[in-house]
Amino acid sequence: MPPFHPAFDELPAEIPIFPLSGALLLPEGRLPLNIFEPRYLAMVEDSLAAGRMFGMVMPDPALLRTEVGSQVYRVGCLGRLSSFAETDDGRYLITLTGVIRFRVMEEVGLRRGYRRALVEYGDYAPDLMVGQKPRIDREALVGALRPYFKARGIEANWDAVENTGDAMLVTTLCMVCPFDAREKQALLEARGPEERASMLVALMQMDAHGHGMAPEGRPS
Repeated sequence: MPPFHPAFDELPAEIPIFPLSGALLLPEGRLPLNIFEPRYLAMVEDSLAAGRMFGMVMPDPALLRTEVGSQVYRVGCLGRLSSFAETDDGRYLITLTGVIRFRVMEEVGLRRGYRRALVEYGDYAPDLMVGQKPRIDREALVGALRPYFKARGIEANWDAVENTGDAMLVTTLCMVCPFDAREKQALLEARGPEERASMLVALMQMDAHGHGMAPEGRPS
């Protein structure tokens, strides 16, 4: 197990949660965040003093807001603060490394303005098996990626793509591609890396087709 990576029985049952639209964190993924709201500055400070972890969740656009803010999807991902820097204008620039997915059981009272929840990890214990090598059809993945990037006008560093391992490539693409909230949540809730990879390929193919692109960038 990598240094600082918690064991299953060390995972906190009550965690701060950070609802943020479009911000998908997956196990082993790295999510840079620019923290500037006072309540989230407080959350980061408290997390640094207590295990360096908090949960990322996405608001559910199908649900109405409540007095504490947007209602969130029930599944999120616990992140560990793996880098931290202060700015002269009072912001925190941090990176969260994904640890394990969780299910929100219930929200508890606010602390210093930020939300907290009781969570359960039992369904997602395999997320802690760092360094897995899932069976992923890389040819299909790259074949869907090229027309998707072309349709979206995204410039890719293909050398970096080529040199990134299968599992990390899937994780990174899921996190950075501009899918909508429901699509990102579906990727988060996929049973494992293989299912997530298949879903990713399907989403990219549908998007590229909607922009008039066929596989490998040939106009349809």
